Amino acid sequence: MGEPDTGMSVEQQIVAAIRRIVRAVDLHSRHLLDSSGLTGPQIATLQALAGVPGGASPTTIARTVHLSQATVTGILKRLERRGLIARRRSETDGRAAVIEITAEGARVLEHAPSLLQERFRQELERLQSWERHQILATLQRVAQLMDAERLDASPYLVSGALDSPAAPSGEQ
Repeated sequence: MGEPDTGMSVEQQIVAAIRRIVRAVDLHSRHLLDSSGLTGPQIATLQALAGVPGGASPTTIARTVHLSQATVTGILKRLERRGLIARRRSETDGRAAVIEITAEGARVLEHAPSLLQERFRQELERLQSWERHQILATLQRVAQLMDAERLDASPYLVSGALDSPAAPSGEQ
């Protein structure tokens, strides 16, 4: 990547690069919360619901955003309290809930920032398709090497819990 020889081992350089990425994700997560009042996983959940006319089950939402059922349940509770989603009983199975985005949720989502940092998104778009796929494959391999594939994760750049009313400590 054109970095000068810093005297650090490759392992140390990998750790430093990962730390810079994590820090950038933390900063962008704070930006999302400050600018929209929503966490990344909350925005991802609203985006998933906006793409499904008629709503979706909590299980379907969890699969779509690659988060655990328990995490999505907490997110849905917070979004419902804010009036951004509504629950109703399924017409085919009275025991099941269907979640729909409300008009207010759609309005908030329309004004929410991108889940990717704007500069990163722009630079990524400038790359050739093969380069984007190479980056994806490399990041997937890094996740595999870190045994991170089994972790609860959203397909969007968000990191750990942020202390705020929108994201109580330890929650997304």
